[in-house]
This record gives sequence, C-alpha cells and structure tokens, in this order.
Amino acid sequence: MNNKPNIVYSTSMKRICFLTDSIFSIGGVQRVTAVIAKELSKSYDVTIVTFDNPASQNTTLYGLSESSINYHFFSYPYINKLKRQISKVYSGFYRKMQLKGRIASNLYAYSSFPSELRQALIQELLQGQYDTIIGVHAPLAARLATLQPLLKGVRCIGWIHNSYDALFSPSSTYIGPQLEYHYAHQMHKLDRVVVLCQYDAQKWNDTYNRLGLSLQNIIVIHNPLTLIPGQPSQGTSKRFLAVGRMSHLHKGFDLLIDAFHIFTKTNKDWKLDIVGEGPEEQILRKKIDECGLQQRVYIHPFTSNIQEYYSHAQVYVLSSRWEGFGLVLVEAMAHGLPVVSSDLPTSREIMGDIALYFDVGNVGQLSQRLKEATKIDWNTKSSEAIKIARQFELNTIVCQWNDLI
Repeated sequence: MNNKPNIVYSTSMKRICFLTDSIFSIGGVQRVTAVIAKELSKSYDVTIVTFDNPASQNTTLYGLSESSINYHFFSYPYINKLKRQISKVYSGFYRKMQLKGRIASNLYAYSSFPSELRQALIQELLQGQYDTIIGVHAPLAARLATLQPLLKGVRCIGWIHNSYDALFSPSSTYIGPQLEYHYAHQMHKLDRVVVLCQYDAQKWNDTYNRLGLSLQNIIVIHNPLTLIPGQPSQGTSKRFLAVGRMSHLHKGFDLLIDAFHIFTKTNKDWKLDIVGEGPEEQILRKKIDECGLQQRVYIHPFTSNIQEYYSHAQVYVLSSRWEGFGLVLVEAMAHGLPVVSSDLPTSREIMGDIALYFDVGNVGQLSQRLKEATKIDWNTKSSEAIKIARQFELNTIVCQWNDLI
C-alpha cells in the first residue's frame, strides 16, 4: 500500500530506499534510521518502505515531518496453509543440519521466503526505480540479498544493527548459531554490509574466511548522535541514570537493580533513574519492591525530552548484556556524564579506557564500579566524555553514508 500513489520521481537526484520493519514506532533503530534518512533526503530522493500499519503514521516522530521523505506501506500477501507447511520442511531441515554450503543456503533462502512473498516485495521495490536499496536489520538485509539478482543495476546494502554475538551466539534470542553460515552466504551477495563496530566487522570477515568467501564487503559506519544535547550535567545530583527498552536479557536493568541494591548497603545518598518501557517493566518494578528500593530507584516512561534526564544525572550506567552500538553512551557523554559500562567490544570502541568497566553480567563487579564512580575526578571525566562524543556528530557520520552511496 502506498500513501503517495502519484509520486513524480526526480530525474536529477539519486533515488534511495530504506526497507525497514518499522519507522513509526519508538526504538533506537527507528530513530537512527529516521535521522540518517532525513539527512540524506537533503541530497537524494529518499523513500522509506515500511511494514508499519498505515494508521501508525506519525511524521512528527523523530522530526520526519521536517523532511521530503516518501513513505510506502507494504504488507505481504496471504499464502495458504499447505504452502506454508511445505515451505517449512526444508527450512527445518537446514536449521537442524546446520549446512555450510552456498547452494544449501540459497535453497533455505527460497524455502523460508515463499515465491508469493518474494514476488510481492520485488514488485514493490522495482516500482520505485531506486538506485540504492538499504535493508535495515539482518533479516531484511538477507531477504534483500535473495532478491538482488532481480534488482539489476540497483546497489543493495545491508545495515546490521545487532551485534554479531547477539545474532548468532548460542544464547541468542534473535537468530541463533543454526543460521550463522546462511546469513554469511546471503550477506556476501550484497554490494556492501554496514556494521556498527570494528569487532563485528572482524567477526563477519572471519566467518567469510571459514566459508572460503573472498570478497570482503563489510564496512563500519558508527551510529551518530541523534539528538541535540541539553545543558551539560553539573555533576552534583548524586543520581545514576540508565536508558533503554525493557526487553528480556538485553539492557540488563535486572542486573543493575541487583547491583544498586548491594551498593545501597554502604551508601545512603545516591539514587537511580531508569528511563524506558517494555515487556520487562513489571518484573523490574516487582524487583524494586522486593529489594525495598522504592525511594531509591525510579522508573520513568520514554520521553521526547530525554536530555532533561541526562542533564540532571551525575553518572551514566550501561548494564547491557550486548549492544549493537551503544548510542546512549554517546548521548550521555554529550551531556558530560562519566560512564560505568559492561565490558563490551562496542563500549571499548566508543569510549576507550575512560569508562569504568565491569564483566558482562557480573553484579558484584557492577556494584563495586558504582561505588568507585561516586569518588572519581568528575570534572576531568566529564571533559573527556564530551570530547569523545564530538567524534559521533551527525555531519561526520552522514559524510560516510554519502561516500558509500
């Protein structure tokens, strides 16, 4: 479904398409996609093809109304139950056997993406006469790779927002190790695959090498600072801050609450603000109650003015079990906040040695780092944080996207 059926395409500007699950909902990927698309729309004819329900369209979200972006709302056609069952047979076999070959991967690509769905999506993409199509997130990037032979002359790019480990580790809740080689074969077909840090680039290239795939199409483009910073923190509030979606086994807010509970045994002053929403919220609220922290830990809903929380915090805490790119770290540092962080490759790449790190999932270490954070040379750490955040300013990142396109 297209809400602009009579679009007259420019003949002088390159046409860029972002193919994404959602743009009109709250989330880090949506926000980054919107910001990059908005900036590129100043130089290109940009369309976002989204699986959102048309009724959800809200172009005031992320300032999209300030741009000339076109929107197409796409949905797959229905396929009958028998066809769906047949398509699952080889898909299940491939996952179980964990085959490594290119031919087996291509068969899986088609069996898991039935012809009716492929034809519908290819028709949608061909009608836009795009010069470049960017598949946002690994699953859509893989489907774009499956369609690439029919998109002759179109530059196809995958944009991977999850870390490699989050996608393919044995504990992954996203894809899992059964499809690691399949995704490598499919991503290898694309003209470029954008990942968010050097660690992930190396992991993809290592898998390519194991499969004997010579072409190295992986490039690194960091996510930009997507907000205008508010007032710098004064470093006097005695408040820790954490921001993010409350989803299972991701942001580690459960770990943070446990660590803060230990911290409060020897500290009576500092408080913790958590800004976010999601399926884990009630579990976290129950944990706060069980720990008797109702007057020390506060959960706040997402807000379009998150800068207020950064400005009034003293230390930012990233307790994530994994991150594709810790954009909240850049936002926090742009407000002058020192950081306590899980020791993740992305965190190290963003902050170097200026943060206080703890082993991922280690509640005892996190509690100790919280204690240490209350005694740091705050002004020095704050100045270092602001300096690092400037490396991720929007203009710098958009120049890299322009070079790519």
